[in-house]
Amino acid sequence: MAMSKRKRAQVIRWVQYGILVLAVLALVVFADWGKLRHNFFNLEVAGSMFPDVITVALVNTVIYTAMGFGFGLVLAVVLALMRLSQVRAYRWISGFYIEFFRGLPALLVILAVGTGVPIAFGVLIDKYTAIMIALGLVGGAYMAETLRAGIQAVPRGQVEAARSLGMSPGRTTVTIVIPQAFKIILPPLTNELILLTKDSSLALFLGASIAEYELTQFGRVALNSSQSLTPVLIAGFCYLIITIPLSYLSRYLERRTGGAKISTPESTEVKA
Repeated sequence: MAMSKRKRAQVIRWVQYGILVLAVLALVVFADWGKLRHNFFNLEVAGSMFPDVITVALVNTVIYTAMGFGFGLVLAVVLALMRLSQVRAYRWISGFYIEFFRGLPALLVILAVGTGVPIAFGVLIDKYTAIMIALGLVGGAYMAETLRAGIQAVPRGQVEAARSLGMSPGRTTVTIVIPQAFKIILPPLTNELILLTKDSSLALFLGASIAEYELTQFGRVALNSSQSLTPVLIAGFCYLIITIPLSYLSRYLERRTGGAKISTPESTEVKA
């Protein structure tokens, strides 16, 4: 007698549970827990990382991210307004910039700003400034498209009402359009902040003093000295301390804004 679809689905579900239980039992029985503890959960190595992993590495990661995001956001506002300008040259310049920096790996931009520019022009750029500029250049290209979509999502009636009150186009944009656009794009902007937090790990390729270490570089140095993967886990946990609350904030803001959806090119592509 053939089983019904519902019964067949229940059987398949229980088979999957059984496979999962067997896999867990196999891990418990055959795993070398002493070796795993030494390589992944070495309490001595973990203890040696504190408090520097918090007071230095985590703090620097937050600083690099905040500086890059702030610079990128200011740049994004300018680029978005240029993208929507009636002056064709502005649209071309903005479009070229956005496509150029969205097409480049963030690592390449960081190496160009932090290493290439000082060598080519003989100028000194401290690491904080280099990371701010590099992350801002890349993040600004993505945020510009998000902001442009947010501006276009503002109801046309709001602009017409402001103009009927005698506001100039510039004042209407600054006081009416941009504030409402930011309310619409807060969730995707929060996601961009998460991406920049992870991109800040690329700062390790510029080299730094101990006082300038971010989480990834701090974890790599500790990994080399301890020969244990515990530092990598600690660094990853510290990243989660930043990114998980931001993820919850993004979902909260999306609910507050009514789950508004805006169409942007970066919503369907992966940033390098």
